[in-house]
Amino acid sequence: MTEEKKNQDELLAVEGDVLRGLLSMYEDIQEDVTEIEIVRNGQKYISFNIRGLSEKRYNDLQDMATKFKNAKNLGGVKVAEETNVTKFRSLLIYHATVEEDRKKIWNNKEAWKALNVLNGPDLIDKVLKAGEKSAVIDKIDEISGYGTESSDLIKNSSEQEED
Repeated sequence: MTEEKKNQDELLAVEGDVLRGLLSMYEDIQEDVTEIEIVRNGQKYISFNIRGLSEKRYNDLQDMATKFKNAKNLGGVKVAEETNVTKFRSLLIYHATVEEDRKKIWNNKEAWKALNVLNGPDLIDKVLKAGEKSAVIDKIDEISGYGTESSDLIKNSSEQEED
């Protein structure tokens, strides 16, 4: 086997490992589901499953909850004026809820009508207490990788060689 062919085979093997690693990381994100139960005074009201969100999704949801204005002194570039934190928190919960539960709970049209809301995030805002929302968001952040010590998330190459 020529040196060039050997190097090419090694490169293909590494590329396969990289692809497998990336696909496994994606599958791990999709499968990392946590059940949330809303319990008040010992009574369970609802339960639903959530999964982690990507950083892009967090940013997109924050943009959805932010009012922008054109900055005249910057040539009309849009700049953030104000973020509605309550709306942002409800959007996080809504979009982190797995689709099946989102349809059944947050997109329940009968509940919308009975509670006079227009959409799922509004329903979340109407039925969950501030502390409950905070606890759910803490869990979303945790399974999304936020709040975890960076040393738990990554290892540098010298640590991996020791393992």
